[in-house]
Amino acid sequence: MTYCLGIINRFGIVLAADSRTNAGVDYISTYNKLFDFSLPGERAIVICTSGNLSITQGVINQLHRDLHSQEELNIHSLPNMYEVTRYVGSKLRQIQDQDRPWLERDRIDFHCSLLVGGQIRGEAPQLYLIYTQGNFIQATLETPFLQIGETKYGKPILDRTLTYDMPLEAVAKCALLSIDSTMKSNISVGPPINLVMYEAGTFMARQKLQLRLGDPYLAKIRKLWENSLRRAFESMPNIEWQHPPVEDHQQEDILID
Repeated sequence: MTYCLGIINRFGIVLAADSRTNAGVDYISTYNKLFDFSLPGERAIVICTSGNLSITQGVINQLHRDLHSQEELNIHSLPNMYEVTRYVGSKLRQIQDQDRPWLERDRIDFHCSLLVGGQIRGEAPQLYLIYTQGNFIQATLETPFLQIGETKYGKPILDRTLTYDMPLEAVAKCALLSIDSTMKSNISVGPPINLVMYEAGTFMARQKLQLRLGDPYLAKIRKLWENSLRRAFESMPNIEWQHPPVEDHQQEDILID
């Protein structure tokens, strides 16, 4: 399991990913799941991966090979982010078609998903989620963040905090807290944490960060967040147990409404 997150707003994009993989409780290791395919000055493209590691590594390797051999279709030759995402989705289907029969024979889960975010000169920043079938959806103003992997523990803070006009630095903090909340509740998600903050119109992923296990900043924000949540909880008013009982006909009216 893993957790990857992409957030987009008027100022740019933030993408973050943990690095933990596991094949059972006695085999846990770390692999990078965030990859920068930017062409500085012309396009910024970052990809996060989740799911079957052999499949996602195969996809990333194929993208690099197409660039190295200067194939007609590669991540730097396509004219817009939509076509880039279609291309990445087609590579995912290609690798899965090759490996699926062998994985299915041994009942190995071959499902995976990817986040593709960035900007190509001449268009606005965009963020996509590619499903295991190779099809995809785009983040919108109404849905400004996309998650893959272990998503449920890190979602509440995103729902309650993110706004379209939030500064990117605040968005990056929100992303880290979302991942930290997931790590707190699920041991299959863990550091190093890789984070990229892309400012719209710069066409370069200049702000990059890796937080390893025991990193002082990661420990600091976890402690501050836990203390803040505890204070907020303690400030909540007590339950009013002496509410007057609700009459049966009132209860029916409530249910009808």
